[in-house]
Amino acid sequence: MRDYTWPSVYFAYLFFALSAALALYFFVRSWKDGYWGEDGEDVKFQVVAKKVNHGTDETQD
Repeated sequence: MRDYTWPSVYFAYLFFALSAALALYFFVRSWKDGYWGEDGEDVKFQVVAKKVNHGTDETQD
């Protein structure tokens, strides 16, 4: 009888390590791009303004 426990354990650890590495990579990348600073939500307001103005650069004051 063969024991297939170890390959599945190695696969699980590899999967968890890759997931953690990718999460850390995207966290650092978003930190460098400024999404965690004071102006982090400015992009959201730009998108909302474009939706309100149907994609034009005009603003409604």
